[in-house]
Order: sequence, then structure tokens, then C-alpha cells
Amino acid sequence: MKTFDVPVHYRSPIITAIKAHRKKQDKLKKDFNPSTLVLDHIEIILARHFGFCYGVENAIEIAFKAIHDNPGKRIFLLSEMIHNPQVNADLIAEGLQFIMDTKGNQLIAWDELNSEDIVIVPAFGTTLEIEQLLKDKGIQPALYNTTCPFVEKVWNRSEKIGTEGYTIVVHGKPNHEETRATFSHSKAMTPTIVVKDMKQTERLAQYITGAAPAAQFYEEFKGQYSEGFDVVKDLERIGVVNQTTMLASDTQGIAEFLKQTIKEHYGLDEAGLRLQFADTRDTLCYATNDNQNAVTEMLRTQADIALVIGGYNSSNTSHLVELCEELLPTYFINNETCLIDEQTIEHFSLHEKKVITTHNYMPAKQKVRIMITSGASCPDALVENVIRRLVALFDSATSLEKAMELYAD
Repeated sequence: MKTFDVPVHYRSPIITAIKAHRKKQDKLKKDFNPSTLVLDHIEIILARHFGFCYGVENAIEIAFKAIHDNPGKRIFLLSEMIHNPQVNADLIAEGLQFIMDTKGNQLIAWDELNSEDIVIVPAFGTTLEIEQLLKDKGIQPALYNTTCPFVEKVWNRSEKIGTEGYTIVVHGKPNHEETRATFSHSKAMTPTIVVKDMKQTERLAQYITGAAPAAQFYEEFKGQYSEGFDVVKDLERIGVVNQTTMLASDTQGIAEFLKQTIKEHYGLDEAGLRLQFADTRDTLCYATNDNQNAVTEMLRTQADIALVIGGYNSSNTSHLVELCEELLPTYFINNETCLIDEQTIEHFSLHEKKVITTHNYMPAKQKVRIMITSGASCPDALVENVIRRLVALFDSATSLEKAMELYAD
């Protein structure tokens, strides 16, 4: 796989050594067992896969190239490059400005842009409407387009089955940048609707079967369906794609539920079903799959707590938190400064949607076992910083050096 030129301060000597050692042992990435660092007073259990993915490194490389290739020019990002505050702060420090926030709210008016400006498309992609707006201003969105190839893969899948007459059901968060972009590309080809979870999917199934009155659909799914959507006709033949960072099990469950709904409602055999439910297969990216599978495997190991590192608005990271929370106390942290002291941690609560402080989070044991993973937009350097902070609070640098001898190749 291609290697990218990203700032060296995002790299980590510790994590690089561990990942290189595991890759040498397992070149095909079939072993999802975690890596371990056994220190004197703590044991750190690292997920097999975590951190920057192909799409994120590609985006970072292009963004910094745009900055360095255009001295003196105004450089804008449509919205956050990726959902990591440290990376976005670095870009802002280089003079880059955001046109919109993550929810699509305008920060800089379109009228302020001109043909001399550089506009970077973020890794999530953008809508066809914004692409055209930029072109009308003489700005070429393809010049510095960092859209993840796996997001584009979803768009291509949507286009293919859309041209075959299927309506697209997008499993995603309606206000997420990627979902807005996918919705835009899909609805240009075929009727499209977004469902955010199984609860909404079950309601959609009631409109497929006619159990819910058609007129009610337009209010219930307001803002989530394409213009001219016909709830009676457009739900007869469907295919499911997703925002690439959703939980794989959730998307699979939604697709299977809708497939069975279509099959039972129309009384179809397997041949007939294939004509009314498109075989889209899973459209999650490889990194999302690998990171989720690595966490699932890591959770087979006994531990006391889990730390998940990443941006609090990162979709793929939040799903890693959800997986860990099912089995043990889990703390979603931004960086090492969240570990305030031996018994106080500042972390983001997915349930309360805010940062909270928890006291006495660390079990009083002779040796505490701590699981660690991070999202696809989190630099490895942040993971190392968290490890070093844990060592400073609970162990010793000498003990860490000794533990790292296992990964010295």
C-alpha cells in the first residue's frame, strides 16, 4: 500500500515499532489478537489495528501540499479535514480557514470566495451542489480533492444500482458530512432515503408494507429523502449502502431486516428477491472493518478499563467506544491531558453528549489491565502520549523500555 508524506510529529516511535513487528509476523493481517505491553504495575493491551487509515493519510498529505504549493494565496477547507482536533488545529495554524462547520453551517459566505482562492475538499467528500457552486466561481474542486477512495466506492455502488432502477437506502447519520455527500451523489441518479438506525429502519419497513399511512412518511422522514420521493412506488426495489464509518453489525442488521421485509411482503423466492433487493454487499471501508474487528477480538481478553482516543465528533471512533462499553468501563478521551491524575479522568460521554469528569476511575489493584485503541483519524503520536502519561502516573519509564524489548526487530 502507498505510503504518505505526513508531518513527522504525527508519528510515534513506540507505535511504529509495535505495528512493524506485528506486520512482520502477520503480513496478511489475519491475526486480530491485541498487542501487549507488560509493565511492573500496569498492563497495556493495544488493539491490533487503530489509527490513521489510507484515506486520512492521503487527505493530510494533500492538504499540507496545497498549503505549501500556494504561498500567499487564501486557502480554505469546505469543513474539517478529518474529525481530529489536533490535525485541524495544525491546519488552522498554517493559515487555512474553514468555510463550514461539521453540521454544514456557513462560517464564511460563498460570496467572499473568488477564482484565485484554493478550496480543499475534505476526506468525507462534498455534495454535487457545492462542487457546482465552486466551479461557477472558477474554483476547481478536483484540484485538491481529498475525498477518501472508499467513500467514492460507495458513490460508485450507489450509481450502479441506481441506474438499474433501485432506490438507495443510506445507513448513516443524516447530518454527517459524508452522509450528506453520499445522499447528494445518490439522489442525482435515483430516489434516495437516509436511515440513521434500526428504529428508523423498522418505521421505513412499515411504509414498505403499507402498515403506516403513506402521507405520514413525508413528515416523519423530513430532510432525509430526495425531492419527488414517492413512498409507494420508490420502496418496491431497494439497495442499502452506508456511511463508511458506521458499525458493520448495524448496517448488516439493517440490510437483512429490509431484505426480509421485501421478501415476506411480496412473497418472493430467492430469484425474485434478487430483482427487488440489490446485492450491494457491505460498503464499510477496510480500516473501519479492521478497527472494529480488532476491538472485538481485543475484548476477548480480560481487562479493567478501556481508553478510546480520538475526536469527540468522530463517527468511527464513537462506534469503537460503543463496542467497548458493552463489556467494561470505557473512557472516550481526546489526548493525554484528559488523564488529569491517578484517579481523575476527563472524557466524553456519548450518552450525555458532553465532556464529563470521573473520579476514582482506576481500579485499586496490584496490576491494572488497560485496553487502548483509537479512531482512524487519530495520530499514533497521541496514542504514544497517552501510554507515556499512564506510565508517568502508574509505572516507570524503565519498565516501559523493558516491555518494548518484545517489539525490537
